[in-house]
Amino acid sequence: MVPKDSDPSKAYGPWTKTNRSRAIRRLVIWYRRNAAVTSLVDTATSSASVAGNVAGTVVSSAGSVMTNAGSMAGSVLQPLVFDPLRRLQGGIGTEQVSILDSDRLWVAVDGMGGDHAPGPILEGCLEALQRLPLRIKFVGESAKVIEAAKSKGLNELLEAAIKAGHFELVSSGVSIGMDEEATAVRRKRDASINVAMKLVKKGEALAVYSAGNSGAMMAAAIFGLGRLAGVDRPAIGALFPTKDPGKPVLVLDVGANMDCKPNYLHQFALLGNIYSRDVLQISKPRIGLLNIGEEACKGNDLSLRTYELLSSEERFFFAGNCEGRDVLSGSFDVVVCDGFTGNVLLKFLESVGSVLLDVLRAELPRGRRGKVGSAFLRSNLKRIKKRLDHAEHGGALLLGVNGICVIGHGSSKALSVLSALRLAHSAASHGVMEDLAALQKPQVLRE
Repeated sequence: MVPKDSDPSKAYGPWTKTNRSRAIRRLVIWYRRNAAVTSLVDTATSSASVAGNVAGTVVSSAGSVMTNAGSMAGSVLQPLVFDPLRRLQGGIGTEQVSILDSDRLWVAVDGMGGDHAPGPILEGCLEALQRLPLRIKFVGESAKVIEAAKSKGLNELLEAAIKAGHFELVSSGVSIGMDEEATAVRRKRDASINVAMKLVKKGEALAVYSAGNSGAMMAAAIFGLGRLAGVDRPAIGALFPTKDPGKPVLVLDVGANMDCKPNYLHQFALLGNIYSRDVLQISKPRIGLLNIGEEACKGNDLSLRTYELLSSEERFFFAGNCEGRDVLSGSFDVVVCDGFTGNVLLKFLESVGSVLLDVLRAELPRGRRGKVGSAFLRSNLKRIKKRLDHAEHGGALLLGVNGICVIGHGSSKALSVLSALRLAHSAASHGVMEDLAALQKPQVLRE
């Protein structure tokens, strides 16, 4: 039921059409004055599911539902409230898209990489097959993969995917642990990450994904695929959200190179420019150098020397120094920095979403009013969480090696795997490797 002080039947007497309009206006006014929100988790099961795209939904004190002529509430639970924001939000349903087998691309997946592998990795891959035009070569220790499928109830999906020719299980030896040194790729030749790299090297897959040891992933990529001509150090590029949900910013390096030289950062800018242009479809990417100030004279020796290189480069548009507060502003499309700084920035951003929701949960009131307020803002907050959740971005690209490699977070679950495979497919389907391979040709980057 609605809160006592907001009961429209008590406030206006008999339930007439005029009184319904008054009740709706009163609820909207009450909402604006009392925009209280509890956490998504606490209120998802107990608060109302907001009526969808309805301009005349009302409820009597007895809980009876009346519908406006020509419209109908989607899903109505108690307490029922009218959501004035829903019309502006548009439809949130998902449509099933038919995928042609001819459009599917092969991607190799390190099924043993990650803190929780192989279960969540397998689950994410099977979901990706239903949503993305992919075929997956799942590399892992066969017995463990089959056991994980049984424990997660994925047997039927797995068998169906294999029968359809969309999934192939490739056996490997003992995997490389998260706590092992990167040099383990030399000792464990038949580890899952090495086998996955060989599939890309032989042309049996267009991209490789791993949520395992990032150092081992980079070493396996360098040894197995090799560096691109003209690239001294490959870089890990991560997509960060900005104020514009449709325009993320590519930040690199975020962890591959702790100590950098100016020419390394210059190469990162070249790599980021090509990826931003080809995959993100930005005609003239704005390149920024992460620094403590906008002025050219600011920063340490690395920043000053790098600024000179970037400002004299004709193959991309250098937009100047980028302060920390401007990384998510949308003013830059690519931001370059050393791997130490970039990794700190990445880990900090990963905490923002959860901290923000924790603050809202702690500061805003509980009880009926809080639940009614949360019903109004529930879908808005879910979208905010979605934009800030690192699992939605899934992984980071290893740029500078002769192949498409996506590195996932060690704690990746199914959603992260799905997002990372979407990223791998995007890179593989836009011909980015052709432009990266021709990095030494200036005309590649010129308009």
